[in-house]
Amino acid sequence: MMGRGTSNVPSLPQNVTMRTFGVEEELLIVDPESGEPLALADALLSGRHVAADDLPQLPQAPAAKDKADDDGMGLSAELKLEQIETQTRPCLDYGTLLDQIRAGRSLADQAAQKNHARVAALATSPLGSTSHTTPDPRYAKMLERFGLTAQEQLTCGFHVHTYIESPDEGVAVLDRIRDKLAVLTALSANSPFWNGLPTGFESYRTQAWNRWPTSGPAAVYGTYPAYRRVVTRLLDSGVMLDEGMLYFDARLSRNHPTVEVRVADVCLRADDAALIACLVRALVESASREWRDGVDPAPVPTVLLRMASWQASNSGLTGELLDFGNFRPARAADVVRSLVDYLAPVLDEQGELTLARQSVEDIIARGTGSAEQRQVREKALAGQPEDFGFGAVVKHAVRVTMRDALDPSEVDTVPELLRVRQS
Repeated sequence: MMGRGTSNVPSLPQNVTMRTFGVEEELLIVDPESGEPLALADALLSGRHVAADDLPQLPQAPAAKDKADDDGMGLSAELKLEQIETQTRPCLDYGTLLDQIRAGRSLADQAAQKNHARVAALATSPLGSTSHTTPDPRYAKMLERFGLTAQEQLTCGFHVHTYIESPDEGVAVLDRIRDKLAVLTALSANSPFWNGLPTGFESYRTQAWNRWPTSGPAAVYGTYPAYRRVVTRLLDSGVMLDEGMLYFDARLSRNHPTVEVRVADVCLRADDAALIACLVRALVESASREWRDGVDPAPVPTVLLRMASWQASNSGLTGELLDFGNFRPARAADVVRSLVDYLAPVLDEQGELTLARQSVEDIIARGTGSAEQRQVREKALAGQPEDFGFGAVVKHAVRVTMRDALDPSEVDTVPELLRVRQS
């Protein structure tokens, strides 16, 4: 196994092929004392390449460098100056990806501390704040075109890229994972507060994000040409500015041979993020096998998928989800366990089944990031703070975000994206 901190991860079975996967994490830049968001992304990225669009940019593994804070780990701008995106290199296993996530968080926090700030893995800001749009012509057009939706879009997501061998395979995967993605929203829920208010949602980021016209679940495409026709018709409508605004729950990357799953909140804990990425990779592999075996996609109406997404956003793991088998209410914990059962053959082959089962049980037992945020606030409220306990939530999030952080120079080199299947 590559990377540090992987001694508890079982060795990969012999003769098992693995898809590489990588992730993008969007982090809040915050004041270490008040917890308020700070518009410092341009300062953090000073001297670095700024990828000012929404197209995925997973960097390939660079040559070794002397400095710890090399650009190979990947930092880039997002829509708002109060957030920064980290990008891992492509990885083959949970342990290596977890190291990459921790190192990316460390790299972003090092840059933040140089500017008297910190970073926090929070999907929305608990404290109210006026956000600032990154100075970029494209973002300026988005702000003009989409008004309040763009103005208020200070949300931090978690995007997982998994290798595909062809666009045809990619569309087959999109068609066969769409009915299961809401479970990942519930498992990753980490946004119960919005601008100084409890929202009544576990993942309010999902609600805010789904105001974009091309967000949410998509219909079954059937073929890659059909997928491209949908994209072309959306562009021809004049509503979205460009293909980078194709914000569906899952999409094909334009820059890399990957499926990108976009439904998760950024996770408070790095190990939860790595777990969700492993589940996504297993989903992609399972869907590809079904396609090759001639199994048709489940004919679930898109409107039902929207209901499942809303329910996951609303209740997370605290109540009921729509079961992805029959789309009727069921205990959230049972639905999450059912997803792991569905993925068990692939997870077992890849040596990740025991880890996945235990990690899911850990989240069910302690709660998601949203539950953790609420617990911290409730404890802080006993002291009757002027900020209603939201500052304590952010300070706690900074500590958890940086727990077990790794210096980027300590992370092993991993395979390039195109070298994605290894035996």
